[in-house]
Amino acid sequence: MADLLQRVAANGDVEAFRALFETYAPRVKSYMLRQGADPATAEELAQETLLAVWRKAALYSNDKGSATTWIFTIARNLRIDRLRREVVWQPLPENNDERPSEDPAPDEELSERERAARVRAILAELPPEQSEVVSLAFLEGLSHSEIATRLELPLGTVKSRMRLAYQKIRDALEDLR
Repeated sequence: MADLLQRVAANGDVEAFRALFETYAPRVKSYMLRQGADPATAEELAQETLLAVWRKAALYSNDKGSATTWIFTIARNLRIDRLRREVVWQPLPENNDERPSEDPAPDEELSERERAARVRAILAELPPEQSEVVSLAFLEGLSHSEIATRLELPLGTVKSRMRLAYQKIRDALEDLR
């Protein structure tokens, strides 16, 4: 069968394609019926499959698997595409006023708690002078100049401590980005 596919790919050999069609069209149709397709859809998908084989014969590689596997993979993918397109719209029952929950999903809530615990642990590991400036900035909402005034430090020192703390926090939380 691989030889037939190669002949179709190389020069559009109609006789080779006819042999492929006669061999695989009934098998693909039977496969589609076993997968739950109605007879008309199974016939249509079998024809689409063999048409794709005709068009894509040059893409077949004997190294990646048998011709049968390749053809049935095309058939399976076409069936999946058909099922996706045929999703039927089903309207909700009358008077359905339900709204989606605005509560965070449980996995998001758990993830947020774990992230907060990691940040608290990292803040606890900072040197006291860095932890102090971060706490004043984020917990009390002070600006750098207000922190400098409160701690009686030069503004450059506050900024330096803040930058060092940010870098340690960023490095420790690298995997969360």
